[in-house]
Amino acid sequence: MPHAPRSKPLKRPTQARSKFTVQAIYDAFVRIWTAHGWEGVTTRAVALETGIAVGTLYDYFPDKEALLSGYVRHCVDALLARLDAEVIAPSDIAWQERVKRLVRITCDTRLDGLPAFDHEMLMLEHRVAEPKHHRRVYEELAGRWEQAFASCKDLLPPLPSATVHTLLTAAWGARRYRLLVQPETDRDEWVVDMEAIVTARVSMHLAVH
Repeated sequence: MPHAPRSKPLKRPTQARSKFTVQAIYDAFVRIWTAHGWEGVTTRAVALETGIAVGTLYDYFPDKEALLSGYVRHCVDALLARLDAEVIAPSDIAWQERVKRLVRITCDTRLDGLPAFDHEMLMLEHRVAEPKHHRRVYEELAGRWEQAFASCKDLLPPLPSATVHTLLTAAWGARRYRLLVQPETDRDEWVVDMEAIVTARVSMHLAVH
């Protein structure tokens, strides 16, 4: 049987006021989620926590699955924007520092300034995400990783595209699998190790050319 259509946000905010409202809704959503879990999330509870009418929330999110869908996309957009600003845009950093930032922003699920995304959210992702959505996110990330390495003017010859995709798959796949299994290892240590792995692979590329 075909899957039922997944609930999704009714519209994306475009003006400053609507962006502020949606951000406040997401903040309230995370506070309720943190305190009471998915079962505690209701549209009424989120509206009350945000300080808006339920009807205003419904202008954007018809139900809590749509709110989850919007929030997951919000997390992706925030990560991509952080990569743009801190990894791709700077013109005065060495490739080693650019790679370090690239890996840390991609891998660290509790990086300051990025929206919260945890194991419980990952477990509910199937409610709102289809394979095409996962492909879209991967392609967006791959584009940013390609741009990041293209920004390394001191990295010659450039890293092959296939190698960039391999490194992204390793980093992004490891991030998601760690969220899934929640290993009892130091969060920062594994990110540092991923930075070292990617840096070593780039150094190997330079050594043979």
